[in-house]
Amino acid sequence: MKRFMAMLNKNKNKDPPPSKLLDLAGELCRDLQSSSPSLEKLVGAMMGCKHKMYFLTNIHIVRACVFVHIRNGQHDTACSLLEHCKADEKEELVQLWHEVHYRRVMERHHKDFLTPVQKFRCRKRNPPPISLCPEGLKSRNFPEEVRQHLHRFAVQVTANPDKKQREGLAQDMNLQPVQVYNWFANYRRRRKP
Repeated sequence: MKRFMAMLNKNKNKDPPPSKLLDLAGELCRDLQSSSPSLEKLVGAMMGCKHKMYFLTNIHIVRACVFVHIRNGQHDTACSLLEHCKADEKEELVQLWHEVHYRRVMERHHKDFLTPVQKFRCRKRNPPPISLCPEGLKSRNFPEEVRQHLHRFAVQVTANPDKKQREGLAQDMNLQPVQVYNWFANYRRRRKP
């Protein structure tokens, strides 16, 4: 930690900062995750210097900053940091985004955990920004033509296809047999009175 602070002070006017400094910061963030006061001091030093955006290219630093902000109840600051960071690990950034919102809901309702349904609702109400998902969130729905084809099969042939029929449908529509199985199971469940 002392070595990092000395390097930070020595290189405070260099633009960009040396990669050794960024690598050391990432290692420290990874090593200090369980040590709250030291991690807070480290995050404060990194976020208080002019090289802040360079530090936010390392996923270990981003994760440490987000956890410190969550611990301090600064959910909006954590979200803003995630929106503007330049780390390449987009999936992990999206998970951190969701974690911030889960913690906010848990604090608001004085709970220690959320059920899967509560997490789902939280994700729906707080989708990640475009900066984290430039291609958009993955849709869990089949394309319209696939749904129409499956629906037609259910109405015209059977709503309870056997294994051979499911495998044929899966192959025709470039799906996994288990996806076809689940679609028909859900279709039958929705049709029950």
